[in-house]
Amino acid sequence: MNRDRNLRRLAEAAAPWDVLVIGGGATGLGVAVDAATRGYRTALVEQSDFAKGTSSRSTKLAHGGVRYLRSGEIGLVRGALRERGLLERNAPHLVRRQPFVIPIYRRLDLPLYGLGLKAYEWLSGRLSFGASQILSVAETRRLLPTVKPEGLRGGVLYFDGQFDDARLALTLARTADAHDTAIVNYACVDGLLKENGRLRGAVIVDAETGARHPVAARVVVNATGIFTDEIRRLDEPTVEPMLAVSSGVHLTLDRSFLPGDHALMIPRTSDGRVLFAVPWQGHVILGTTDEPRAAAELEPRPLEHEIEFLLEHAAEYLTRPVTRADVQSVFTGLRPLVRAGNSAATASLSRDHVIAVSPSGLVSITGGKWTSYRKMAEDAVARAAEVGGLPRRPCATENLRLHGASSAGLRPTDRPPATEAIHFAHYGTDARALERLAAIEPSLDTPVHPRLALRAVEVVWAARTEMARTIDDVLSRRSRALQLDARAALEAAPAVAALFARELGRDRRWIDDQLAVFDEIAHGYLAHAKEPAAPHPRAVANR
Repeated sequence: MNRDRNLRRLAEAAAPWDVLVIGGGATGLGVAVDAATRGYRTALVEQSDFAKGTSSRSTKLAHGGVRYLRSGEIGLVRGALRERGLLERNAPHLVRRQPFVIPIYRRLDLPLYGLGLKAYEWLSGRLSFGASQILSVAETRRLLPTVKPEGLRGGVLYFDGQFDDARLALTLARTADAHDTAIVNYACVDGLLKENGRLRGAVIVDAETGARHPVAARVVVNATGIFTDEIRRLDEPTVEPMLAVSSGVHLTLDRSFLPGDHALMIPRTSDGRVLFAVPWQGHVILGTTDEPRAAAELEPRPLEHEIEFLLEHAAEYLTRPVTRADVQSVFTGLRPLVRAGNSAATASLSRDHVIAVSPSGLVSITGGKWTSYRKMAEDAVARAAEVGGLPRRPCATENLRLHGASSAGLRPTDRPPATEAIHFAHYGTDARALERLAAIEPSLDTPVHPRLALRAVEVVWAARTEMARTIDDVLSRRSRALQLDARAALEAAPAVAALFARELGRDRRWIDDQLAVFDEIAHGYLAHAKEPAAPHPRAVANR
């Protein structure tokens, strides 16, 4: 991907684009891929970096949503399970099957959860990830060696999916780019263009230069997640909000808290949620919460009681207490939930998606789940084509291999070891190019920090091919360093900045500015931060 080239295409287009997508998270990128592969001339703009917000801050699970069975949302679960199977098939380098164990401490819960997980498995049909089974006490302790043994009655094993959310978002961006989408990050929408009351495009501001560009389009899709209502207000200043925002906090722990390959699922918390402790990239992710938030932010910080909530519930199930000192990173995502009357309880709101069309023709899609991004995009593009008067064309994404996926559909670990280095497996077929780059310049084949897997060659690759523009882009989303070990990411920032400045031709002042911005961002990921801070002045929504 090349930002400068795409920005020129966006600004200099001689004819209106068929589809202009606002928002570069999971939903917006999915819409761009769907529209482009149907043959529509497509453009996408993102106010910050791809997946900067909610889409890079999930629990890293491609799942149907076990807890939604309890609320009777069978259709939501069945649809998400189908999409989970398609995700694994179309992005096998990023999505894998993950075994989970529910430890049972009340004897009557054993058959109850056993039947529930059988139903979950049955709903996945031919795309099942594996058979669930009831476990003995000994089997449960073998698979979860750090679970509390007192009163343990057994467990239930089931399977779901795991993925790297930010890397999958970037993969969607590269897939859209490969299908001729003019995709640009750090491009804000500053206003909408109308003609006789009908929406005809948007005014885009290049965040790097301040240049303004009117971009004409036959239909505009608002896929901005938690900022959906802000774009809707650009179209209709007095429109009623359709979103309720909630926060989901995650703690990153050392792998010793949950050794082995099996994740822990806590089936019911005091607020009615489920919690997960999931092995991920050599660490353990513990989450998540569901707390109402008053406003959307690009860099939300955890509330004190959310951290305490997770620590307290972990202590109920793990033999080793988790303290703040054990938390290597804490990250917070904000969910765009569709309002249900005046309810203040976000945990009870549906995770299904909604498409709304304004009188001027703005198509807004919001709600939903990461796992279901493809189906959300399919529905949104079909509606947008109607609104924009585009020729009807079938969706082509159900069997579309995403960027980096092998044409054979094999996982990287299924290929001969000589084909791809394990460290670069999440790059899929791009791994060979990284290996060649490291061979040409051996100094790049070194970690940027002793506690991080990130290598210098990946920083260079991010600058050259993945449209990374800032230190945060590299340490938060091209790699997951900040979410895995915030202190190590802070310490690695100067080395990353030096590599990046060399690639982009930046000066010392740029490096100093970047380090200052990243320092403020990263301190929000340190568990010792007792109070939520105000959002960074640069972290503002589309205006």
